[in-house]
Amino acid sequence: MRGSGKAAALVTVLLTALAACTSTPPPPVVTSPVAQSSSPAAPTASQIVIGVDDIAGGYNPHNLADQSTITTALSQMLLPSVFRPDANGENQLDTTLMRSAEVTSTDPFTVTYLIRQDASWSDGAPIAVEDFVYLAEAMRDQPGVVQPAGYRLISNIQPSEGGKGVQVTFSEPYPGWQTLFSNLLPQHLLKDAPGGWQGALQDSFPAYGGPFSIKTRDNARGEIILERNERYWDKPAAVDQIVLRRSDATGLAGALRSGNDQFVMSRTDSAGLNQFQVLGPSVQLSTVASPRVAEVLLRPANGPLVDDQVREAVSAIIDRNKLIDEGTGGGPSAGLRADAQVRWPSQAGYAPTIPAGYGVPDPAKAESLLTAAGYVKEAGIWRKDGRALTLVVASPGQQEPYASMAKELSNQLIAAGIQVNTLNAQPRDLFANLLALPVSQGSTAPTGNTNAVGVDIAVVPLPVGGDAATVLASTFGCRPGQSTPSANVAVIPANPAAVCDENLQTTIEEALTGEKPLTDALAELEPKLWAQHTVLPLFQLADTLATGQGISGMTAGPPLLGPFSEAVNWTRSPR
Repeated sequence: MRGSGKAAALVTVLLTALAACTSTPPPPVVTSPVAQSSSPAAPTASQIVIGVDDIAGGYNPHNLADQSTITTALSQMLLPSVFRPDANGENQLDTTLMRSAEVTSTDPFTVTYLIRQDASWSDGAPIAVEDFVYLAEAMRDQPGVVQPAGYRLISNIQPSEGGKGVQVTFSEPYPGWQTLFSNLLPQHLLKDAPGGWQGALQDSFPAYGGPFSIKTRDNARGEIILERNERYWDKPAAVDQIVLRRSDATGLAGALRSGNDQFVMSRTDSAGLNQFQVLGPSVQLSTVASPRVAEVLLRPANGPLVDDQVREAVSAIIDRNKLIDEGTGGGPSAGLRADAQVRWPSQAGYAPTIPAGYGVPDPAKAESLLTAAGYVKEAGIWRKDGRALTLVVASPGQQEPYASMAKELSNQLIAAGIQVNTLNAQPRDLFANLLALPVSQGSTAPTGNTNAVGVDIAVVPLPVGGDAATVLASTFGCRPGQSTPSANVAVIPANPAAVCDENLQTTIEEALTGEKPLTDALAELEPKLWAQHTVLPLFQLADTLATGQGISGMTAGPPLLGPFSEAVNWTRSPR
């Protein structure tokens, strides 16, 4: 203490001496350190905050299990693509990644891609042919992937220009080739990663090939912070940071009102939509249709629904309108009823093909069909050979709206005398395992892992968008060679519905390869697909885009993708 007093006295003497030697008065006494008062304040990062329903992974845009608004948003900002849709939905070459991509031979059908020499992942590794090969092989071989039909036509990939050239040869012509190789993944980091393909992007991204990178991901707080990718070789992002912040409907509306959020992307019901509407003209509202349609899959896979009569009977029990009401809650998806098997409601040229009366419960028809299939109703339960008719109804975990619709569907079946086991499997387990269990083509006996639970009915989202012929082949088509069945040979299903009809496959392939115009193919196929009672479309998913104050350069974005593809141009603007 005595030493401190001497030091203080010395400081006082020095200040007095300095004051005596100059005409400038001594500085005022302050409580903060001199170093802080004399240093300029650190600049605040320009930041755009976006309110979302959830930030939970996984984030692999190629896995059915990971399809969500947040996955679509992140893939647009973090991953490179060969083509990207423009404002009208037309594919345009992404010149931030590519020098060119064009058909260079028609016999065999060959596409040659030339990648920019300076395009690289955020760890410095070049974006190259290996990334194309990795994605193509995964999409061809892995279960539970998004629209694999085009990748299954690839017969060979050859490198050139030190890996910056990619020559892709197809077994058949493929008019939809521009939809391939979107959202490339870093092969050098994922090929040997724990969990393999199914573990890819489960929690985050190992490297980035877009204008942004992830600074932090805090699931407990419900927040992902993106920052400018300093290793990006093209136009740098105009804003320093983008924050994706989770909240409920009330919190999202409040954050817009206060200006804490610049905009919101939310799957709203009627109550949530009303909370945005009451904010008045300062908040602009629009509907952004998602690349997903909610479906009920009646799977002819080793269980009771292999019988066409039982499957049709179950279809006659289902009240489709109640499922749609439960799933949409009066939100924007309610205006996007999916009344066609292949085309989706927001697509240009969409027209309903659903037969009159389809999806309206018909108990008498259901009873007649079950009786014809050998079932007898005893004490209110349908039985055959003394065994109750029991179906397993699955949804991807507790994801909404699928879990609620699965519960409603189960109640309908139970009320009709069918016993139900519900299954809320984790999404990746559902799509990559349970919906991919081998299916016997020549027998109705269970195959493969007899300890696994076979799923009879799945309430799930299926992807749409891009090339409609590819959607057709990916949803209803067979694997190459699968359409010629061998008795008692088990195969991995080509699609989540476990559908493969050799009588339809020729037309599906003709549409995929361009041999037959899609319009002609659908005119032939749609009535037959409805008559199969395997895929019951409900509605297209949609988000409400609520735009507040403080952001410039943002639009609703290309169809099915939303505003995030233009994030590199966003700036903060005065309120």
